[in-house]
Amino acid sequence: MKIKNLIKLAWNALMLNKKRALLTMLGIIIGISSVVLMVSLGQSSTAIITDQFSGLGTNMIMVSNVRKDVMGVLVGTENMKNMKLQDVEAIRKRARHIAKVTPCITAMEQIVSGSHNCPGIMMGGNVDYLDVSNSKIDKGRAFTEQEEASAAKVCILGQTVVKTLFPNGENPVGKEVRFGKMPMVVIGTIVEKGKNMTGDDYDDIIITPYTTVQKRLLNINYIHMIMASATSEEDSEVATKEIETIMLQMHKIKDMADADFEVNSLKQILEMLGNIMSVLSMFLVAIAAISLVVGGIGIMNIMYVTVTERTREIGLRRSLGAKNKDILRQFLFESAMLSLAGGVIGILIGLLLSSLVLFALDMGFMISIPAIVISFVVCATIGIFFGWYPAKKAAALDPITALRYE
Repeated sequence: MKIKNLIKLAWNALMLNKKRALLTMLGIIIGISSVVLMVSLGQSSTAIITDQFSGLGTNMIMVSNVRKDVMGVLVGTENMKNMKLQDVEAIRKRARHIAKVTPCITAMEQIVSGSHNCPGIMMGGNVDYLDVSNSKIDKGRAFTEQEEASAAKVCILGQTVVKTLFPNGENPVGKEVRFGKMPMVVIGTIVEKGKNMTGDDYDDIIITPYTTVQKRLLNINYIHMIMASATSEEDSEVATKEIETIMLQMHKIKDMADADFEVNSLKQILEMLGNIMSVLSMFLVAIAAISLVVGGIGIMNIMYVTVTERTREIGLRRSLGAKNKDILRQFLFESAMLSLAGGVIGILIGLLLSSLVLFALDMGFMISIPAIVISFVVCATIGIFFGWYPAKKAAALDPITALRYE
């Protein structure tokens, strides 16, 4: 029998019981739409994370303190004094795969401009800080080496701080602001970066020479963190190992397990988050796939009922010369058509739900072509797999017995 005739027969048979066919497809529809939704959410989340880290620079490497237990008391990293400027200079001179490096010192105070004020996070760095953090000047300029050496009272504002302190849209460059009790002159602003998925605002920051924070605000002789940029993203792993070796030597520590610092690259963090998102997506897809199995079982049950209801029809066709393989193909086509129709509807619903959910979450919509193709293949497989046994049973019916069936 020609495929065209098989499709026509299967379609007519399904149209005789439209409601039953729709209910049978429901499990497939739910399963496929869930799979498409989960894959879209996973891909969109991964893309957002990648974009956010790319904005910071995937070749960035951070050296931070490790919390230590001192006589039963867990000392916070901000209170540790083990990292010095000498560490920064050692990395600058000895690490061959490091392009730039900066010390980092943070301070928190209320920042005031006229009648406007907000809590401020001040980040002190050297002249390389903007390059290392992948920050670009929007208006004004960066501070100079001379201003760094003299601990000048100058600062660069992030866009969130600008919008809070200068809500009328005036240019803050050249204006005076007060950080705590210390007056500072705004010499520039940085291009907006936005927020990450956890809500941290990269633009809620004030950048100044590290000497200003170290000498004028905190009066300390140590630094809180070191940030460096590898010569390229591919060199991040080698650069990380170089920094670990140099820091161990500077701190006179033999084993990394005993280190009072830790070195992390954004590339490593990005890869770790990507792996977590992949595992989570696969887990959610696996849960959604249960609906496909349930839908397949539903198809098998309905095909059993169909074979029973159409026993006389099968006997009549066999008596008119239809072969076993013709009967087998007919019922296989019916089950496959049920599954594929459910798959098409499921994919459309999944795409619609994905667009609505991602729009509500303010995330970019992504269509996974491989997921759609795989969904079609899975639907066809389910239709053939779960429809095989009922179709085989129909093909094996004795024509005389089938004609006598009431």
